[in-house]
Amino acid sequence: MRLGGPVFSDYQSPEDWVHAVQALGYGAAYCPVDSTADEDTIRAYADAAAKADIVIAEVGCWSNPLSADENIRQSALEKCKQGLALADRIGARCAVNIPGSCSDRWDGPHPSNYSDETFDRIVETTREIIDAVRPTRSFYTLETMPWMPPDSVTSYLDLLRAIDRPALAVHLDPVNLVTSPRIYYNTSALVRQFIDKLGPYIKSCHAKDLHLSGEWVVHMEEVRPGLGGFNYAAYLKALTRLDPDIPLMLEHLPDAATYDLAAAHVRDVAARVGVTL
Repeated sequence: MRLGGPVFSDYQSPEDWVHAVQALGYGAAYCPVDSTADEDTIRAYADAAAKADIVIAEVGCWSNPLSADENIRQSALEKCKQGLALADRIGARCAVNIPGSCSDRWDGPHPSNYSDETFDRIVETTREIIDAVRPTRSFYTLETMPWMPPDSVTSYLDLLRAIDRPALAVHLDPVNLVTSPRIYYNTSALVRQFIDKLGPYIKSCHAKDLHLSGEWVVHMEEVRPGLGGFNYAAYLKALTRLDPDIPLMLEHLPDAATYDLAAAHVRDVAARVGVTL
């Protein structure tokens, strides 16, 4: 397993980037360049990562390819295709995005997110992205989400079968699947079920946490790992059943100091349960 997170250093070269990643004690990192980088630059970072034994976990393609606004939709499709192409060229394990939303907010809830028509649009859109790029070593993945598919093991399996592309894989953000107090108090079962059913397809994972408050009705707030109720001992032990290079990527924190605290918590839990990061 490879712990990783953002690099807050203003690196100017592959060597600077490697030094910054290693200084944080990470074995994985987010993609260090974007799709505008030239081939020589991409190759230099790929070579530097391989030489330093750093796994490039994922290329983020965060956008809404289901937008009702055709200009936004087309821009999102292009971003996803460019992101997947970059992932394949630089050797990232995956490109990742949400499937898209019918909401005015790119990642927002909407009743139509669960319609049969939207499911079909997700299938067609994801196929279009993969077929346009035809990656040979990376994968396109859909992040698990709380209010759109894939929001469960079952919905992810349904999408995998329907999209039917070898270059489609799985991105696990288990905190996004915690949508009720019943799940919140049994996240160990959540991660076990997900890895039991989808383990061979998982290419990258996110690490965050959430806190269930006593506010009415049900209110859960995302917090840094260690301040919430997510069972990290169970999560880390479950991830050991995947390939040893699986990235576990910290995200959504405000600054470098908070990432340091999050990383320290994950490492402390790993040491306590005998998991090597």
